[in-house]
Amino acid sequence: MNSSEADVLPFPVRALRPSDAPAWRQWQPETGAGRVRLRDFDPGAQPFSTGDKAANKAAVESLADELDELQELFYADGCFKLLLVLQGMDTSGKDGTVRGVFSRTSPLGVHTVGWKAPTERERAHDYLWRIHQQAPGAGEIMVFNRSHYEDVLVPVVNRWITPEQTRQRYRHINEFERLLAETGTVILKCLLHISHGEQRKRLQARIDNPSKHWKFSPGDVEVRRQWDDYQLAYEDLLNATSTAWAPWTIVPADSKLHRNLMIATLVRDCLKALPLRYPPENPALAGLRID
Repeated sequence: MNSSEADVLPFPVRALRPSDAPAWRQWQPETGAGRVRLRDFDPGAQPFSTGDKAANKAAVESLADELDELQELFYADGCFKLLLVLQGMDTSGKDGTVRGVFSRTSPLGVHTVGWKAPTERERAHDYLWRIHQQAPGAGEIMVFNRSHYEDVLVPVVNRWITPEQTRQRYRHINEFERLLAETGTVILKCLLHISHGEQRKRLQARIDNPSKHWKFSPGDVEVRRQWDDYQLAYEDLLNATSTAWAPWTIVPADSKLHRNLMIATLVRDCLKALPLRYPPENPALAGLRID
């Protein structure tokens, strides 16, 4: 990112660049620094771990409380919007992240959208039409469980679109996210990076436990057979869409607890980096007493 580009970026983006946050540098690959390859990122790593499981669990709970307080301030301030994108292979923990990270936040200002296959009405529009309608409003934190990146994963792996169309979509997405960023939206994009072996264990657990059968689809097996193709598609989108205004964070996801710890820390650091303030005192309330 050159200086002229930095000058036009909104404050939240400048504050969250990897160069300003050394602890995140390894997990937020810079564009233009060589091709990002997922094999260079250990899905079993735990860079934010204390080394003690009980302490990690306590840290996640403490962060949940802190996020509740920060979310209230974020909502009251009303100057920013926050979009958290959770993208990853099946069983990587998108649902679990929402439960673990936002377990204590008020529904007042935190909302979640779980993206599924588009409806007939949605298919009648461009593929970003439905996404833009769910972008966060002022003071709102919106969590995308899956996202618009499905449109450069599933169609690419199944060869429903050409390489030229794929590159066109990368450009669309980058400009769409730039529009959001330049109008006050802080964008955090997390790729939940799970290993092939850990995914097998989690899929098998869904099959072996009748109470989890609802989570399993026969299509999950077919997608697993396409593992290598999906890994390549993820690498391509990381290299094409990690921008100054919407960088990707690769989150090792073999450990559910550490995954939650890392993402909760990222969201907390993001909110604390913003110049959030409660609205000015109302002078009309001075001396008011309730009978």
